[in-house]
Amino acid sequence: MTSTSGTRNMNCFHSLLCFFLLLGMSSASRVAMATEKLLVYAGAASKPPTEEAALLYEKKTGVRVELVCGGSGSVLSQMKLTKQGDLYFPGSSDYMEKAKRDGDVFTNSEKIIVYLVPALIVQKGNPKSLHTLKDLIRPGVKVAIGNPDGVCVGVYAVEIIEHQFTPDGKAAFRRNLINTTESCEKTAMAISLKMVDAVIGWSIFEQWDPKRIETVSLATEQIPRIGYSPIAISRFTQNRESAQAFIDFLTGPEGRAVYAKHHYFTTAEEAFAWLGETKPVGGDYAVPAEWIRK
Repeated sequence: MTSTSGTRNMNCFHSLLCFFLLLGMSSASRVAMATEKLLVYAGAASKPPTEEAALLYEKKTGVRVELVCGGSGSVLSQMKLTKQGDLYFPGSSDYMEKAKRDGDVFTNSEKIIVYLVPALIVQKGNPKSLHTLKDLIRPGVKVAIGNPDGVCVGVYAVEIIEHQFTPDGKAAFRRNLINTTESCEKTAMAISLKMVDAVIGWSIFEQWDPKRIETVSLATEQIPRIGYSPIAISRFTQNRESAQAFIDFLTGPEGRAVYAKHHYFTTAEEAFAWLGETKPVGGDYAVPAEWIRK
């Protein structure tokens, strides 16, 4: 009788021990999931919807997405210097092409998230009546562009200037150029804060601050190409599967809905419809040396 009772008690003990071990393992798994993190080095061109998409993804999966936003070239340099990061999400193909050439990303993981169209960006109401590129070289007009040595929209601005202005026109433009900004965000902010009269930026800038920013479309012949923001898995990732899952989310219905809500072009056809003409898409442009700060 005693032996049977002892056996029964021992079995009960083992059952309880297994239960608590399993419970502990389950809790540990939940904690691990809750603290899992993805580090994304991102150009600022898509910052507003990407921040929202990251929060939505965390709410859905428990995986925290940490964004390091800035100039596309600057954040690429940070990623390479620290040898950290799960994903690289530049504002244009120009910097993704550089990352691919240098082996900083897994080329076969690249996906396009949004498309971007260059435009003339002015203060709300266009108080200086700036309607064409030539208006930017009028005496007294204050202009800014993104720093072409690290900011995607600055690369496109220089490409447009080089293609459209004569040497005299370029010299006049430089006389009016009072700042080269450190990111797309700061390029748009130069208009919001009325630091300048115009910037050559992305058409989407108006949606960031519609009360202070207005878009003036450039003539289609003045736009050599439209841009796009791609994302790819960094070679420094420690969790390629988790990084791929975030790309799948951004390119899936929920992710695309976030960018569409923020008025981004999620297809090239949408960008062409806004522009009124089909243009080359993406690629990279070699900025002339005279535009690079020494």
